[in-house]
Amino acid sequence: MPDHDLTGFTQSTFTHDGATRRVLRRGTGPAVIVMAEIPGITPKVIEFADRVAETGCTAVLPVLFGTPGRDADPGAVGRPRAGRALASTLWEVCVSREFTLLATGRSSRVVRWLRALATAEHERCGGPGVGAVGMCLTGGFALAMAVDARIVAPVLSQPSLPLACTSRRARSIDISAGELAVVRGRCERDGLQVLGLRFAGDRLVPGDRFAYLRRELGDAFVAVELDDSAANPASPLPPHSVLTEHLVDEPGQPTRQALDTVLDLFRTRLLGEDSPLAAFEA
Repeated sequence: MPDHDLTGFTQSTFTHDGATRRVLRRGTGPAVIVMAEIPGITPKVIEFADRVAETGCTAVLPVLFGTPGRDADPGAVGRPRAGRALASTLWEVCVSREFTLLATGRSSRVVRWLRALATAEHERCGGPGVGAVGMCLTGGFALAMAVDARIVAPVLSQPSLPLACTSRRARSIDISAGELAVVRGRCERDGLQVLGLRFAGDRLVPGDRFAYLRRELGDAFVAVELDDSAANPASPLPPHSVLTEHLVDEPGQPTRQALDTVLDLFRTRLLGEDSPLAAFEA
């Protein structure tokens, strides 16, 4: 897939607590914060944002790392620029103090900035609240953001932190105990639902992590766990990115059904349409 020139998106910056980052936006209506996976806001992430905008929401993409619009496919071994872009992004994340890769029991510092962005976008866009989608490295950010009552539709797509290099880390997610208690209270008191997506064989997102979320959040955690065979075979990578690289965007495909469930969650919580989650509750 070629690079995307970001046509159709407006660009600005947002500053909080001394940190300024670029923000891309498309659409009108209640805001959905779309947090990209490594290597950043690729054309596939932009395609997902386009689908969010088509629902009647505003897709808001903070630039947390990488170059927006660049196709940095790590499988493109014949394209040196793509490989260099991926390596550069990985180094950027690893040395940044904004991202917590290994520690258990706490969220990354960047989550505070993301909560402030959600507050500003709620004021800008209106509606009953804000949606949040995290992917891979940012997957758990959507959960930690949900301590704020403005976040009414959190989606954790293949949440990969902390890196599951020990059994303890596999049985956790990047959020503090206090923050998780707040989210649990919102689930019990306010009917908040947390949607999680993963491929069953994904070692970056072990089954123990989703089991942990089920124990902590009960029925409020709706897990979509897909067989690896449902992943797009055209991708050179093992099954991982449910909404982007491994999506088979055809009716009846399990990954397309997962995408539709995410979009229907936004329609339900942000636009007031009927509940969409029954298909994956069994």
